[in-house]
Amino acid sequence: MRKNLWIPLLFLAVIAVGWGIGKYTSPARSIGGGAASVNQPGLNGAAAQPPGESPSPSASPADTQGSGGTQPASESPSPSASPAAQGGGGTQPAGESPAPSASPATQGGGEAQLAATEPDSIGVMVNKQYGLPDNYKPADLVYPNVPFIFKEKIEKRMMRKEAAHALEEMFAGAKRDGVYLAGVSAYRSEKTQQGLFNAYAERDGEDKARTYSAVPGYSEHQTGLAIDLSGKDGTCAAESCFAGTKEADWLARHAPEYGYIIRYPEGKEASTGYMYEPWHVRYVGKEAARSIAERGITLEEYYNVVPVSK
Repeated sequence: MRKNLWIPLLFLAVIAVGWGIGKYTSPARSIGGGAASVNQPGLNGAAAQPPGESPSPSASPADTQGSGGTQPASESPSPSASPAAQGGGGTQPAGESPAPSASPATQGGGEAQLAATEPDSIGVMVNKQYGLPDNYKPADLVYPNVPFIFKEKIEKRMMRKEAAHALEEMFAGAKRDGVYLAGVSAYRSEKTQQGLFNAYAERDGEDKARTYSAVPGYSEHQTGLAIDLSGKDGTCAAESCFAGTKEADWLARHAPEYGYIIRYPEGKEASTGYMYEPWHVRYVGKEAARSIAERGITLEEYYNVVPVSK
């Protein structure tokens, strides 16, 4: 009898051990990725990498680099230009900006994250942390029907189709208010940015150049969604003296109505990584632009990515 009791007891022991192992070794859910992820409310993600911009020979650093740095992003550096003039996307932009149909706070993790990491998304995030694929070039570049401070039909006059259409509407709206805008520098290829950055680095040293110019592949201008603007006469084009002009004031108040934001606002250098650039605007779509403007935040804060700092 006693010998027979061991069989069911042994059977029960095997079942208990198997249940315990299954409970504590079941596979955990993994989070997929692909491109760099963006931290948003309720989401975990990596910081972005910015694409940079380089100076063009005919423009001051400010217009050459137009995204958030000292010098504008579309032309090569002029010896007299200050780093502040070079804006646009500072040193390295990478990432993506918010899609026009949803904001990260309300948009579910997947959609918002995808919008911020897809190079072709209107919401692509590009900054010092989020970069673009090698030799990336938008497929839908067009020439917006707006005045520029130069006559040539060249690369830096182009923008993506949706952004170009919105730009035309914004210029028309400004004109109705008695404000006459002009384009300074829009799309910039990685090759052009390379030349600009190299010129700045040779002149000021690489470390200093990175404080106002984006490195190749990290320039927001390469997305075809950003443009540096000035008044029709080109005075203070991509330079710090543009701040306080009627054109700059109009853009700060009305650009979001057309889906554009001041990409590198004053006092937000720690977030964007670039100095104040009132001339550098970025198309993100009307919904995202209004949300960003109403809350007084940056694109980085909108997506809740880690601060760029420098």
